[in-house]
Amino acid sequence: MRSPIAILVALAGLLAPLAWSSPSRADTSAWAFFGAGAVGWKQGDSDLVYDGALSLDVGVGTTPDAPIIVGGLMRATPLLDSGIDLALLARIATRGFQSGPLGLALDAGGYHRFWGPGSTGVAGALTLGGPLGISLSLQGSYGTDNAMSFGAIAGIDVLRLTVYRQSLLPLWPNPFPAQGRDVASR
Repeated sequence: MRSPIAILVALAGLLAPLAWSSPSRADTSAWAFFGAGAVGWKQGDSDLVYDGALSLDVGVGTTPDAPIIVGGLMRATPLLDSGIDLALLARIATRGFQSGPLGLALDAGGYHRFWGPGSTGVAGALTLGGPLGISLSLQGSYGTDNAMSFGAIAGIDVLRLTVYRQSLLPLWPNPFPAQGRDVASR
């Protein structure tokens, strides 16, 4: 009969490879955008109404080192004289959008309108992202009760300005970038 110590040593030898791991990076992309603009909307048989709007986005996606980033976000769009629309969207973005200097993001998903007669439908946006997190977003939606909206929102993404920024590094270093290397070396 084998001793318990010999069995433990043999078992430890068999399990030792499981304790080893290679270096890895598990960084994700994230978005925290706020902006303002104008939206035209109508619902039912009403005429088109133009309204001031805010837009607040929070989301997360795959690694910022990838050429294409896939993720999701939640968008709140308060219309200043009406109410708020909430949307849950999937996002596809370029690496240039995430870290600069220039890129695009496409959002698509569903929304719900909580004011007036209410509405549920599809929403989408095409966003041009510039350096320092500056963005211009063209947004639209179509839903029940013949509701539709379209608008333009300009603003800034504070995470793309800080954590993911790869623009203006000689003048304004990014001490803790999320990316593995800067855009110029890719």
